[in-house]
Order: sequence, then C-alpha cells, then structure tokens
Amino acid sequence: MRLDVPRKEFHEAAAMANVAAAGRTSIELLQSLKLEAGDSGLRILGCDGELWLERTLPCMVHEPGSWCASGKLLVDLLGSLPDGDLHLEVDGHALVLSQGPSVYRVNVQPSSDFPEIPDLDGENRLTLPSETLRSAIDSVLYAVAKDGHRQILTGVLFECDGRTLRLVSTDTHRLALRKVELTGSSGAPTIGPELNYVLPEKALKLVRSLAAAEGKPLEIRFADRRLAVDVPGVRLVSQLIEGTFPAYERVIPTEATRTWKVEIDQLAEKIKRIMILARDNAGRVCFYGDGDQLVLTARSEEKGEAKEELQMLSTGPSLETAFNGAYVLDVLVALSGMGATGVQIEQTEGQRPALFRSADDGDDYLCVIMPMALR
Repeated sequence: MRLDVPRKEFHEAAAMANVAAAGRTSIELLQSLKLEAGDSGLRILGCDGELWLERTLPCMVHEPGSWCASGKLLVDLLGSLPDGDLHLEVDGHALVLSQGPSVYRVNVQPSSDFPEIPDLDGENRLTLPSETLRSAIDSVLYAVAKDGHRQILTGVLFECDGRTLRLVSTDTHRLALRKVELTGSSGAPTIGPELNYVLPEKALKLVRSLAAAEGKPLEIRFADRRLAVDVPGVRLVSQLIEGTFPAYERVIPTEATRTWKVEIDQLAEKIKRIMILARDNAGRVCFYGDGDQLVLTARSEEKGEAKEELQMLSTGPSLETAFNGAYVLDVLVALSGMGATGVQIEQTEGQRPALFRSADDGDDYLCVIMPMALR
C-alpha cells in the first residue's frame, strides 16, 4: 500500500471513524482503523462490533492495499503534524508516515479479520431536514441512561405513527420527549413510515454530527435490526437496541395545580451560580414559589448556604420542591436551543413529578423531572 493524502482531510476522516472504534475492549483489532487504498481513494473504517463508520477520501494511490493500525495512535499523530501532503507506505508490518524530515513507523496488522460494514437497503426510511434532526436529537440526548443496567434505556426511542415522529429518552430520574411533525419538501404535512426503534446513544451522536454538517435532508434507513445513514464520503451502520421501551406516557403528568413561568436566561444564570454549593449536596436545589417570586436555595454541610430570587408568573398556591440543578439546566439548554425564551414548570405537589415545557409554545417538547427530598 502506497499513497499520498492531505494531512488535514486524513486527520478529520480518521478522527470521525475512530469514534466508532471500541474504546474499551480486549480485542485489539476493534481498537484499530482499517485503511484500504484502491481506485476510489483511501477508505477508512472504524468498528466496535455493533457500530461501523466508513470515510472515503480522494487521494493519489500509487499501490493498493489494506491494513489495520491503532486508531488512537493515528489520530494523535495526524493531529500533531503540520498541514501538507503525507506519504503513506507499508514496509513489512509497519505503516510509514512521512512528511518532509518527519518520519513515523506505526505497527500494522492484516485486515482480513476486520468486521466489514454490512449492506443495508432499508425497509423503512425516515427523511428529515438536517437542522430538524440535529435539534431533535439535541433536545433528548441528555436524558439517556449512562449505565448499562437497563440496556433499553441507553438509547433514544424513535416512534412514528406516519404523521408525527416522537423521540423519547429516560434514565428513570427524568424523561425527555420531542415531537416532530413530518412534512414534505414544500412544507406540507406528509405520510411517513411507522417506526418503533431504539437507537443507541453512540450512533445517534454520529448521526447528529452528520446532520450538523449536511445542509440538505438526511435519510435514516432501518432494516434487519440495524440503521444506516449515507452522505457523500461517509457511511454509518449501527445495530439497534433490542427490547421493549417502557410505557413512557404513564410518567407524563396530565394535570397541574401550580404553574410557574420564568425567563430561561435568568433561571439558568442563577442555577449555575447556586450549583457551586449545591454540587456538594447531590446537586439539590430547593425551589419555593409564592405569588410572583421564585426563591432558590442550596446548602453544603462544609461550605455554607446560597439563596437566589427571581420574578415569575404563576398560578395556584405556594409550593416548595427540590430538583437536581444539573437536570434543570439540561432542560433549559434544550429549550434555549429550540429558540424558547421562557420555561413553564407545572406541578401538583412538591413530591410529584414536575413537567417542564416552553412557555412560548409548549406542544412539541416536554421534560418530566422527578423531585428530590427537600432535606
């Protein structure tokens, strides 16, 4: 294998493919990237056994070939070299990277056992404007469970009845729901596929990055318990999470006796500040609402106490409750990213689940947060 390739493009492609590589595994091959030089240029493939990401780069190939090299080592080396063309050549069991006086030899291994990316035609196809897809993923990804005790909760549910797509995530402490009405290229309502799939967090982060980079609609194909996305120069295939997602509708409150409306910027600023002390007490921030006044308090056994006040619009009697401040900040960031300026908090009692939605237009997004003990 022998070729010349621009350093910057090679680094960007390798870094993206390496996201798909396994971070923690005893299988050395899955920590590698497959480099294949051929007529179409340089193909870079990363895989962790369940997720594949392929990047293709146009370059000058002098001699075809295919080898595997450590993904992290390649990305680190490419990121430290200056811009300009790189010469790559395999010499025995080493990949020689040279640029001017700089020469590096990276150990390689045969690529014959590297898992090849599957072909996927796609029985169901979901097409969304790239910005809509990116925003929808951003608004729910934070609530995905971070531990693997319940595998089904480590992904996001994509549920579609043909007209409305719902993205749902929950870690049992909070639940985020985003609704997207399906429209055609003209903006008129359209009929889409019926879906009920749970997409892994790692795959969704890559889909989100592809959506952010694309300026045109992105298509996700589903078949054989997998998803696939193709854009120019990039191909992504991932296993879906098998199992039944919890009946999330049961968690969403259907009534409220207290409603608070607060400016997002003001509330976010005060929670960020009060969290300096609250983080020592499991992130607990107490909320007390009475009339047009919302009072936030937090305390640390070792460091002291904090109090913040801000104006709000409210209905219903006074109420005292407590939330993990970091959870509330996640909701505020999501709402702000969708263009909302105010948040509406709805609750019946201090120890009942609270519903957070936009105070401007509360129909397409909501988050349910379980309260914490006041003391």
